[in-house]
Amino acid sequence: MKRNMPINQHAAKTTAVGKIWKLAFLVALVLVLGAANRSKAAEEILTVAVFNFESRDEGARDLGPKVADLLSANLSAEPQIITVERAELEKILGEQELGLSGTVSADTAAKVGHLTGAKVLVTGRVFHADKDLLIVAKIIGTETSRVYGELVKGAAASASMSDLSAQLAKKIAQVVAEKGDTLVSKSETREQKTERIVKSLKEGKRPSVSVKLPERHFGVMVIDPAAETELSAILQKAGFTVLDEKSSDKPDIEITGEAFSAYGARKGSLVSVRSRIELKAHERTSGKVLAADSQTSVAVDIAEQTAAKTALENAAVEIAGRLLPKLLP
Repeated sequence: MKRNMPINQHAAKTTAVGKIWKLAFLVALVLVLGAANRSKAAEEILTVAVFNFESRDEGARDLGPKVADLLSANLSAEPQIITVERAELEKILGEQELGLSGTVSADTAAKVGHLTGAKVLVTGRVFHADKDLLIVAKIIGTETSRVYGELVKGAAASASMSDLSAQLAKKIAQVVAEKGDTLVSKSETREQKTERIVKSLKEGKRPSVSVKLPERHFGVMVIDPAAETELSAILQKAGFTVLDEKSSDKPDIEITGEAFSAYGARKGSLVSVRSRIELKAHERTSGKVLAADSQTSVAVDIAEQTAAKTALENAAVEIAGRLLPKLLP
C-alpha cells in the first residue's frame, strides 16, 4: 500500500497540471477572441458630424440648430456611433471660414470629412407641410458621397421636438448600421495606403527632407511622436533621404508643424481619440512654401494612448498622400 502512494500522488499531480494547462489555454482563447471582437467592434464604430438643419419657414426659423443639438445628443447614445462635438465642429469649420449652417452636400462632404475626421455627415431641413411639422435628414458618406434620406413628422400644433429628434436619430442610426459599407469606402491598411502612395509618385531624384512635428496629448508633450515617425517612414519608403538634427548634412526641404490628440468619448470598453496634424513644407534655402496642409483623424481602441497613436498614424498617412507629390521637383 505504501509503495503505491508515490504513484498515486504522481498521477494526481499530473492530472492537476493537465487541468491547469487546459484552464490556461481556455483563458488565453477567451482573451484572444475577446480582443478580436473588440477590434471588430472598433472597426464598425463610425464618426458622425451633425450640422444645423435648414429652417426657413415662418414659425420654424429657430428649430434648425435645436434639431441638430438634439440629434447629436441622441446619436451619441448609439453604441456604434461617435459624434463630433458640436463646439469642436464649429471651431474647426470656423478656421476654414465655413460654418455649421453652411450648405453641406455630397460635393463638399469629402472636404468636411477631411477637416473633421467624420465618416458620415448629417444635415437636412425642418419645415411645415399643411398641418404637419416635418424633419428631413440627409445622411452623407464623406468618402463615397453616397446620400440617404430619412424623415419624421408630427402635428405642428403638438409636435414634440425632443420626441421627433429621438425618432429620427433611431432611423439615422439604423441607416448607418445597415448601409455603413456604402457610406464608407473599402478600408485599406496603413501598409496598403503607403504602398499606393509610393507607387503613385513619379520617378526621378528625391530631395532630402527633415521632419519636425512635436506631439501633444491633452496638452502634454509626448516623447515618441507617432505622426513624425510615421511620416518619416513613408518618406523613406518613397525614396526620400530623411535627415534629423544629428545629421551633419542640411535638408533640401524642411517639414515643420505640430500634432496633437485628445480624448473623444467612451463606448463600453472602447475609447475614441481625435487627432490633428498641421504642417508646412518649405525649401530650406529659399524659404518657399511648397505645401501647407492639415488632417484630422479619429481612432478607437481599448487603450486611450494606443488610440491616440493610431489616430495620428492614420492622419500622417492621409496627409502624406497629398504632401509627397508636392515635394518632387
